[in-house]
Amino acid sequence: MAKSNQAVERNVNWIIHVILIAASVVMVIPFGWMILTAFKTVTEATQIPVKVFPAHPDFSSFKKAFEKTDFTHYFLNTAFAALMKTVFPVVFSSMAAYAFARIKFPGRTVLFFIIISVMMVPNPVFYTPQYLLLSKWGLVNTVTALWICALVSPFATFMLRQFFLGISKELEEAAILDGCNPFQTFRYIMLPLVKSALVAIVIIQLLWSWNELQWPLIINSSPDKLTLSSGLATLVSMFSTNYPILMAGAIMAVIPMIVLFFFFQKRFIEGVAFSAHKG
Repeated sequence: MAKSNQAVERNVNWIIHVILIAASVVMVIPFGWMILTAFKTVTEATQIPVKVFPAHPDFSSFKKAFEKTDFTHYFLNTAFAALMKTVFPVVFSSMAAYAFARIKFPGRTVLFFIIISVMMVPNPVFYTPQYLLLSKWGLVNTVTALWICALVSPFATFMLRQFFLGISKELEEAAILDGCNPFQTFRYIMLPLVKSALVAIVIIQLLWSWNELQWPLIINSSPDKLTLSSGLATLVSMFSTNYPILMAGAIMAVIPMIVLFFFFQKRFIEGVAFSAHKG
């Protein structure tokens, strides 16, 4: 009976692995196609029947991406906006999460559920009021408009709260006995214990802000205020699109995020896995 159960378990594991491998291949195919297209000529990229591999790899598309667009300016705008939309949410959301997890105050539960409810509303719902507000402030067509509406993240608040709830209260009590005030307890005791969560939040926030397309297109129309995603979108035309240049720009745009995830993937996986477990 035991051997039969082990055989069934092995078969199930094989099936699961085959499904996961197949899903991984499906997810990698678009990325691989993007790379191959970047080294094709325009003729090869639009050829019917489809030509998978370029006859002779053409590297000129990467140079043309800088010539056809203000790629360096797009990159700097994106990096600055992504930095602001990561630093502020991590700082403010971590403090809010600690308050919701540890500090008792009237209406704490109701306020927390109000914040969480924001996660259930699609982002485009907020675009109109945000645009009207920033227009009154005179911030339309500015880099500031890219990040000023994202100073706090409900998702980061929820995720970090789960971590703080999992930390023993005895540590805080010991810190108080040693003379720490609430902020010192938060800064020197609690934050170091949630490093994995903070790294996960940083990566998620950077990915979201780096790849954001709709809001930059709505709030900014000046060429010198565009981000990578919105700037590359200008290469798409109704009548003709130079796909090799578009794909070359896309490759250069995603490289920083790939490098970031490569170096911090262990912390990221730990943070997400632990948060899901606590949830």
